[in-house]
Amino acid sequence: MAARLRMRTPVHFARGSVPRGFGKPVFAFAIALIFISSCSLGFAQVPPPNSEVANVRIGVLGLFHSRQLTISPPQGHALVVCAGDERIVLEHTSGVHTANVVLNGSEIVLRSGTRTVRAHGLTIAGRKNEPVDFVLAVPGKIARHYRGTLEIRQSAGHLLAIVTMDRETAVASIVAAENTTETPFEALRAQAVATRSYLVASHGRHSDFDFCDTSHCQFLREPPAPGTSAAHAVEATRDMVLAHQSKPFAAMYTRSCAGRTHTPAELGLPEAAYPYYPVECKHCREHPVRWSSHISAEDAATLRSSNEPARLRAARHLGWNTIPSNDFIVKKENDQILVEGIGQGHGIGLCQSGAKAMAADGADFRQILSHYYPNTTIISIHAESDPFSQQR
Repeated sequence: MAARLRMRTPVHFARGSVPRGFGKPVFAFAIALIFISSCSLGFAQVPPPNSEVANVRIGVLGLFHSRQLTISPPQGHALVVCAGDERIVLEHTSGVHTANVVLNGSEIVLRSGTRTVRAHGLTIAGRKNEPVDFVLAVPGKIARHYRGTLEIRQSAGHLLAIVTMDRETAVASIVAAENTTETPFEALRAQAVATRSYLVASHGRHSDFDFCDTSHCQFLREPPAPGTSAAHAVEATRDMVLAHQSKPFAAMYTRSCAGRTHTPAELGLPEAAYPYYPVECKHCREHPVRWSSHISAEDAATLRSSNEPARLRAARHLGWNTIPSNDFIVKKENDQILVEGIGQGHGIGLCQSGAKAMAADGADFRQILSHYYPNTTIISIHAESDPFSQQR
């Protein structure tokens, strides 16, 4: 919930099969050179901030602390897996389309078809080291589709998976994860600008990658399908970010407030680059989301209303839905403690429930953002240009 603390033009996939004629020696030699070059150079390299394509590195599926992963391409596509000096092509037409990755001590063991490869890390990309579509899974628990390049290595006794993806792909994946198909288009556009602002202004939140895929950073799932409202909303706001005093800031947002948004200071959090003025939210005031939970007296002893660090500590221990907001009261009920509250999330910045209601009433994305982020402007950030150009 740093950003709530939860696309772009249609994605064109690289062809997964080798064109006819590549069986000739000269072409085979050329392809071999490409494989060798891609494996030796490695993937997941982040270009400079003003390079033509702005990428972000996102740690994915880390909540599972898994020691086993599987990798496979979608039908009709191919992946090149590099593990040390070894290269394996995963492709449905070849009959070898899945790689199993297991952590054995500090060593990564890759098994695909009849091959077994041992290495300290591996990378996955397309045939020319380009971003590619792939499915990454924790066996028996979750499988998720990504577009980008993938790096896997060991960290603290489990496998660490890092996806490097184009920033707009990341924005679209987050917007789709944060919303439903019923979300009004203008609310999606407002979410896209807030999400992009967070990605632009908050690089390096983790030591090994820029962001995680949980509410700690940005809730991220699969990229939306081409033609969906989420994809169109991201494309319609391409390069737009929120700025305060002419500088982009990490825009925070929440699922639903309690009728009035909070400032960081009200929740025991340090000051942010943007002051986050308290804003009245008509929708949440008239349609509050109410919740209640029973917890032990021991757990209640350290719980404090309007204290985000205390709430997060309790949530990590009790579950994220146990204490979903900072607006609550505590009552003693028999041998347990009853916690009753309103809202979902930290309550700072854009209220997603309120934004949806404003859009349904006819507000556009600029009006929504102006309401929840007073005294800000919308500027356009270009990969190859700096300073920014003002949009609002």
